[in-house]
Order: sequence, then C-alpha cells, then structure tokens
Amino acid sequence: MRIHSLQHVPFEGLATIEDWAISRGYTISRTLLFRGEPLPDPAEFNWLVVMGGPMNVYEEERYPWLAQEKDLIRRAIDEGKVVLGICLGAQLIADVLGGKVLKNKEREIGWHPVSLTPEAKRSETFGVLPEKFVALHWHGDTFEIPPGAIHTAKSEACENQAFQLGRAIGLQFHLEATAEGIENLIRNCSEELAGGGRFVQDAVEILAGFDAISEMNGLMERFLDEAVRLYRE
Repeated sequence: MRIHSLQHVPFEGLATIEDWAISRGYTISRTLLFRGEPLPDPAEFNWLVVMGGPMNVYEEERYPWLAQEKDLIRRAIDEGKVVLGICLGAQLIADVLGGKVLKNKEREIGWHPVSLTPEAKRSETFGVLPEKFVALHWHGDTFEIPPGAIHTAKSEACENQAFQLGRAIGLQFHLEATAEGIENLIRNCSEELAGGGRFVQDAVEILAGFDAISEMNGLMERFLDEAVRLYRE
C-alpha cells in the first residue's frame, strides 16, 4: 500500500503513523507544502494523510497552496482513496465535503477526554476505540459534520471531534503525537497557550501528561489497522 502525506509545517509530520506504516511494509511519500513542493496525482497513492498546522482553512490568500491542496483532497475522495485528516487535515476534509469550518466556542489545548458517539460504536473503524479515551488537542477552530457523514466523537469543549464519510475520516484530536512532536508544538506554538482558558493547559501541564502517550499511540495503531479494511473493500 502506498501512503502519501501532506505536511503543512516542519514540526507536524506523520509521527507514529510513519512507524505504523513502516512496520507493515507500506511505502511512504510526502509533500512538504511549506517548501512549495508540487502535489502528486491521486494515481500515485492509495491513502492520503493530511496533517495538522497552525494555519486556518480559510487563509488561502496567505497560503495560496491551500486551494490546490483542497482540490487534491476532493479528487482523492472522488477516486475512492482512503483520506485521513488530523486537526487542520480534518478541517480541510470537512471543508471540501461541505462542512463549514469556524472558530470553536473554546480553544482546546492539552490532554482532554474524547467520547465516542452512538454512531461511532456501530462503525467498524471507530468501533475499535474505547468509548472514552484521552487524546492530545491543539486547536481553536472546529468543523461542522459534512452532509451525509457520521458524527463519531465529541469532547466537552468541542462537540464535533471526528467524522467519517465512506473512506474519508477526520480526527480533530491527535492520537499519533510523540513526545518529540509535542515538545515541538510547545516550542513553535507557545503563543497559543497565552491567555489560558477552561480547556487550555499550560506547557508544564502538557509535559506532565506524557504518561498518556503510549496508550494513545496504541489506539492510533489499532485504528489504522482497522482503517486498512476500508482500502481493501
């Protein structure tokens, strides 16, 4: 299987998704959008993984490549590829599928619990996850559930945490994050911690939560193994 990733900033790569893919013998390619690299043709991959980043989906004037990226996501979905988006990636998929992206009522940064919806429990893909689990969050925007998609997860701070429409999956939260990746987020996005908020943890609290990483990454691995079935259907 050929997996292609879209990376928006140097400090948010595939993380444990890459470890998972390598361990199963899958091939990996990537486009570093922050370097202006050209996007591939959908024929070149089976899976498209769209990663996070501090920009917003509606900032096309500031980041002109967003328009081209959305076009690739649309083509990949139309051609039946598995398309997985994480954080900004989920928002991009939602936008492409007709779900509005807007400011969330609360910024959500740090370790917070996520709960599956009843619809998720009936989903083969999301059904492998526990009914409630802790994930890393780092976002101020949210998305509407796209028309026809299944609403699969929520949190206290953000009602729409995940969705699935066929082979397109959006996760607002991070299960793939590593200790190094989280430290990079703190280093590069520390200004987003300023001002606090009910659901914004400071750097000390986030770093103190590293015990959750192993279990969280295990959930990501389980989820990805199940998502492979979508490609094979």
